Amino acid sequence: MPPILQRLQQATKMMSRRKILLLVLGCSTLSLLIHQGAQLSWYPKLFPLSCPPLRDSPPRPKHMTVAFLKTHKTAGTTVQNILFRFAERHNLTVALPHPSCEHQFCYPRNFSVHFVHPATRPPHVLASHLRFDRSELERLMPPGTVYITILREPAAMFESLFSYYNQYCPAFRRVPNASLEAFLRAPEAYYRAGEHFAMFAHNTLAYDLGGDHERSPREDAAYLAGLIRQVEEVFSLVMIAEYFDESLVLLRRLLAWDLEDVLYAKLNARAASSRLAAIPGTLARAARAWNALDAGLYDYFNATFWRRVARAGRACVEREARELREARERLLRRCFGDEPVLRPAAQIRTKQLQPWQPSRKVDIMGYDLPSGGAGPATEACLKLAMPEVQYSNYLLRKQKRRIGMRARPEPVLDNPPPPRPIRALPRGPPGH
Repeated sequence: MPPILQRLQQATKMMSRRKILLLVLGCSTLSLLIHQGAQLSWYPKLFPLSCPPLRDSPPRPKHMTVAFLKTHKTAGTTVQNILFRFAERHNLTVALPHPSCEHQFCYPRNFSVHFVHPATRPPHVLASHLRFDRSELERLMPPGTVYITILREPAAMFESLFSYYNQYCPAFRRVPNASLEAFLRAPEAYYRAGEHFAMFAHNTLAYDLGGDHERSPREDAAYLAGLIRQVEEVFSLVMIAEYFDESLVLLRRLLAWDLEDVLYAKLNARAASSRLAAIPGTLARAARAWNALDAGLYDYFNATFWRRVARAGRACVEREARELREARERLLRRCFGDEPVLRPAAQIRTKQLQPWQPSRKVDIMGYDLPSGGAGPATEACLKLAMPEVQYSNYLLRKQKRRIGMRARPEPVLDNPPPPRPIRALPRGPPGH
């Protein structure tokens, strides 16, 4: 038989086996493969992913040491949850803040190793909010750590910051009627450099990345260029929030992870009533002008992101992103019902899934588990939708038990930071 016919015959047999396997998996209510205790595989590995490595490249082991700079209002909480779940599945240590820092590494202070809870050192994974300090992070994380971060279009990000931190940032509180338009018409009338939480009102991305957020690239173009160089030296991947699934495809390839390792539920999302449906062009231009450093960073790394996609093969990345979305939809339906919907916190019965609320004027949504669930599948779904604060507390308790640390009062840091600008609100009964 000619070689081409032999290959066709083999391909036909493989397709038949795949159809049979799909039928068997479809008969299962959860289609789960349980291994290593409660570890769950939600995505049947029936065929290789659309973007495999080159044929002459040997398979790489999964990369296990990752530091994620969680920037503000950029979908960072969702990335953090992906990393937390990966760390749990592989029994990795997650760096977590000292209790005096609450659930951020004493932000807005520059990061220090002293802000890390001793029970979580030395870590494999870091993913909580901090202000970037390269030397301190290199003291904490092992050699070979991959550094990643995420950016968001500055106008959309600023609208989110203005809404989310309106009750905590003095510059925002001064604005009559909490009007974003009024602030952007004359930001200097409300903004005071150096006051508490000023970084939420001006070039927040630059601040989070360790830069001087008061510098103007129009007056000092060399400063922006230098900040870009520093980011490029450290971060192996700068994800883009507007292209979240494509970013996860690049992340998966960078770390040699499986598709199931980057499945996610959207976390820390505001209700539609708490955000502008669309930012008018004049406001968007004003927001970018006021946050010119952030705009310069975003524009540069958005361009480099797409050059990276092109090198990987754009059609290939888009196919894999589509596979990711399809797998994610299946997972959400299995976990949260046939029509999974984000709910206001007051309507979420499962206490572990109730998200923190920044103020009474902003509703942060979340998922809830169907009633009556139990077992490894429910536990996996719980972690998938668990907000940052609850998951951080859970991991800290788990890691302290692992090293046998006895319960005792935590020492207080010298010169502790001011309280984190997010508090849980008293919750009324559902519908109130």
